[in-house]
Amino acid sequence: MAYIIIGVIALVILYIVSAYNNLVKNKNMVEEGWSGIDVQLKKRSNLIPNILSSVKGYMKHEKSLLEKITALRAQSDAANNVLDQAKAESSLSGSLMNLFAVAENYPELKANENFLDLQKQLQEIEDEIQMARRYYNGTVRNNNVLVESFPSNIIANSFNFGKFDFFEIEDPSVKEVPKVEF
Repeated sequence: MAYIIIGVIALVILYIVSAYNNLVKNKNMVEEGWSGIDVQLKKRSNLIPNILSSVKGYMKHEKSLLEKITALRAQSDAANNVLDQAKAESSLSGSLMNLFAVAENYPELKANENFLDLQKQLQEIEDEIQMARRYYNGTVRNNNVLVESFPSNIIANSFNFGKFDFFEIEDPSVKEVPKVEF
């Protein structure tokens, strides 16, 4: 009888250790995912001044758009949590799309090799941000399922493991599928 009790206690302890280790692993994967997003956002943030300086000479009438992008970049750099960062990034992405749409009205700018190279770099960074965001959101999903599922939620609550926020697009216009008419 004593062996059965010892065996049950050992299994419970093994489960607690295993659940704790899974929670730690998932928390670290979420932090790694956020780090990947952060790196890509910094790359984009560092590219924005180059883009703005290359278009400034051509877009003298678009001063308010350039100022807005500068302000949104500063807001993005100052964001200190996932939700604030998501809001700032959504607005900044929309403004950058507007900048490139407005650039269509300036044929000399569209032909400028430096501008085209910066546009290509930005597109590559945007693609990397999307990949990093998908990875991060996947790790957040896995973590949140483990934190909320029984019986691992008991261990999570005991050791103060919590849910993380998803990195989602806040601007509804960015989520809209463009209409294509022929």
